[in-house]
Amino acid sequence: MPELSHLDSNGHARMVDIARKAITRRRAVASGRVYLGTASFEALTTGRAAKGDVLTIAKIAGITAAKRTGEFIPLCHPLPLDHVGVSIRPDPPSMSLRISAEASCTGRTGVEMEALTAVTLAALTVYDMLKAVDRDIRISDIQLEEKSGGRSGHWKRAKQ
Repeated sequence: MPELSHLDSNGHARMVDIARKAITRRRAVASGRVYLGTASFEALTTGRAAKGDVLTIAKIAGITAAKRTGEFIPLCHPLPLDHVGVSIRPDPPSMSLRISAEASCTGRTGVEMEALTAVTLAALTVYDMLKAVDRDIRISDIQLEEKSGGRSGHWKRAKQ
């Protein structure tokens, strides 16, 4: 079983020393879903959400959150990101939104947390902007889809 890198030999929390790690191109993709009720899905897709353009604001929230991940997660290194992209696609059959985020940088540690944070904050922003219409909104399935770079190389989630 692999050791937890954020614990020292005594089992205490620590920030990982990345000084000796190789500088490589790092990339991560994460995804998640937001399930909406009929009223909130209709308000979103017809552009009648009272708070404004839900999708654009949620994308901006996701990008901003990715850039600040090191401030939110205590042992996460702040990273100079090269790129963050967030996409949000409505899925009418399931009355849901599929959120996807990609983060990349050239550095000594991965960007998985940045991609996951982008998806999470985009989803929370959708909830915030539509909760007045429908409180039966569910955020689900936030997960890492793919990562590349560093010693462990490329990893991709198996199709389910």
